[in-house]
Amino acid sequence: MDPVRIDKWLWAARFYKTRSLATDEVNKGHVLVNKLPVKPARELKVGDSVELRQGAVTRTVIVRALSAQRGSAPVAQQLYEETAASRLAREKTAEERRLGTEPAHSIEQGRPTKRDRRNIERHWNERWSASLDN
Repeated sequence: MDPVRIDKWLWAARFYKTRSLATDEVNKGHVLVNKLPVKPARELKVGDSVELRQGAVTRTVIVRALSAQRGSAPVAQQLYEETAASRLAREKTAEERRLGTEPAHSIEQGRPTKRDRRNIERHWNERWSASLDN
């Protein structure tokens, strides 16, 4: 089979939504092939190890097949095999993110929540009523 550029393969394997995003990530150094930084035109071979970073998650996959065409998700998943260590690290990160605290709870100032706004309005109406009843 003909060799395929790393940016095309990343796009075809559905790691990135567009080929230009894949190219940008390779240029930023977020993609390593066989533990070495590469350029977007680097040609892949079956058996190469590709380490890529997507946000906070780093994935390590082994190239099982080459394709320059983007297909359906089940076909794309046959192009690579994720290593066991990478899968465990990704699952651990997902679990930590799920069990982590809500970032909004640490904000002490800023826009009030719906509950805070109701408390403010209730307190405001009790103190500063402009009605004639009082």
